Amino acid sequence: MLEVRGISLRFGRVQAIGNVSFDIRRGEIRSIIGPNGAGKTSMLNCINGFYQPQEGTISYLGKTRRAMRPHEAARRGIARTFQNVALFKGMSTLDNIMTGRMMKMRSNLLAQALYWGPNQREEIEHRKRCEAIIDFLEIQAIRKTPVGRLPYGLQKRVELARALAMEPTLLLLDEPMAGMNVEEKEDMCRFILDANEQLGTTIALIEHDMGVVMDLSDRVVVLDHGEKLADGTPAEVSADQGVIDAYLGVAH
Repeated sequence: MLEVRGISLRFGRVQAIGNVSFDIRRGEIRSIIGPNGAGKTSMLNCINGFYQPQEGTISYLGKTRRAMRPHEAARRGIARTFQNVALFKGMSTLDNIMTGRMMKMRSNLLAQALYWGPNQREEIEHRKRCEAIIDFLEIQAIRKTPVGRLPYGLQKRVELARALAMEPTLLLLDEPMAGMNVEEKEDMCRFILDANEQLGTTIALIEHDMGVVMDLSDRVVVLDHGEKLADGTPAEVSADQGVIDAYLGVAH
């Protein structure tokens, strides 16, 4: 589905990513791991067009490019969540999820404001899709609650719901379980697996919890100081001595 070839990204004299290559296969959960500052989020930002790499190319669904703007990535089916929750805190859960349908809406702003005839029917259909996502993620009880009043774990779930409302082909998840307790992590793991298996969504995942990574991932790529350290199955990566030394450590 996606192939990263020789991507390098620099900010002035600081190199965030150096000549990194890997691929993401259709239907898999592909994890990107590494210590803080390894270039993981920068790589996601290159994939969805927020950053423009100085070198290398990214091939997505058969089309190769050097750069793509975020709105183009969204139109082509790439959705993402963020390390820090990026929601409209004064809006309800349902309204936040509805923003994920904006790319699917065909009527213009004036027609939407009139809310009549075809435009009314279109919005009703979009709301039905959002209600299905709400049921899928089991957040019915908070559908009308302003997200600013929700605990952090539920805000993360609402952000996942908004991304899924886009019906993405490729979903980029940037530390979706950061700051969660054990129960919240278990729920999020279940929803990620369900999105992959039931909705057929291909997922690229950044996560620091190695138990989560090893349980969820089909393949793992390891970055360290912006360079690729290892790439393979969870078992292969966890047994790699370079990964152990740089990131996983050893038990004493």
